[in-house]
Amino acid sequence: MRPTEEQEELRSAVRQLLARQPGPDAWGPLAGQIGAAGLAVPEEHGGAGCGPLEVHVVMEELGRALAPVPFLGSAVLTTQALLACGDAALLPALAEGRAVGALAWAEDGSWEPAAIRTAAHRGSDGGWRLTGTKDHVLDGADATLLVVAARTAAGVALFEVPADGPGVRRERLVPMDPTRAQARIALDGAAGRLLGADGDGERVLARVRDLGSVALAAEQVGAAERCLELTVAYARERVQFGRPIGSFQAVKHRLADAYVQVEAARSIALGAAYAAADGAAELTRYAAAAKSACSEAFSAVAGETIQLHGGIGITWEHDAHRYFKRAHGSAQLLGAPAEHRRRLAAELELVPRQVA
Repeated sequence: MRPTEEQEELRSAVRQLLARQPGPDAWGPLAGQIGAAGLAVPEEHGGAGCGPLEVHVVMEELGRALAPVPFLGSAVLTTQALLACGDAALLPALAEGRAVGALAWAEDGSWEPAAIRTAAHRGSDGGWRLTGTKDHVLDGADATLLVVAARTAAGVALFEVPADGPGVRRERLVPMDPTRAQARIALDGAAGRLLGADGDGERVLARVRDLGSVALAAEQVGAAERCLELTVAYARERVQFGRPIGSFQAVKHRLADAYVQVEAARSIALGAAYAAADGAAELTRYAAAAKSACSEAFSAVAGETIQLHGGIGITWEHDAHRYFKRAHGSAQLLGAPAEHRRRLAAELELVPRQVA
């Protein structure tokens, strides 16, 4: 299926805005002028009431520009966690861009619910107290709204924790990819408000992981496409032995292989977005396949960008290293490709075998 006219207009608006205002300052106009912060928030809660296909469009453009804005962490992960919990009280502030949300989830490099060791206990006052450490929290150092996954006697649950409250220590990390802000959050008896039902967190996080993987796959496709564009342009301009290097057969083959990888990744990412938009029961399969395939395609194309640019490709002055770092950082986010292939295999084992 082809994008609708409205989706193409959204793409054009985001691309033009990022061209005019690159860097973290783009978040203000993205939220205020385009409504990106509330794209997936229902209209009754102050959002645009759009779905995964519109998120896909925005993520592709953010990936092309490597925009260091909190869209994935706030408008996708945190928003979808609140929607899955059924807690709408915090959505209007996120939708309007007045608040930036962070979902504190991963521990010891794992996004599996079984890895969660952060504990939540009821205090003497009847309120919840959380203790533990969270890693790889997107935009966690600057977020004004903190949602934390913790383990209770009933299982995993999600809690709203005051971002700067007592018992909360936020440490800004220096990741390999400086365009993706991350933090470590240590909790020591921090107060929390239960979101949704106690013990329902595993279901919520599974939903968030699927939708987050679909969105991240779109970002990877957009970034890989931009890598290919930069490399093709350079191959036309760079002259060696009196000819543009793009005229050499070996270079043509490598560019053709990169093109096939980008287009294959685009197809699987878009298929996952349509599955999410349609509410497909097989969403986990689509999401796992897209995250695995798009991670590997982006890493491969970013590597070719470095190689085919030659010496300039490994300098700080060129953008190639930025895409290379984003490729390897995003491949690990929400789980490495091999982990998603294991998820896919587990899902496929549940499908009854068809008898010929």
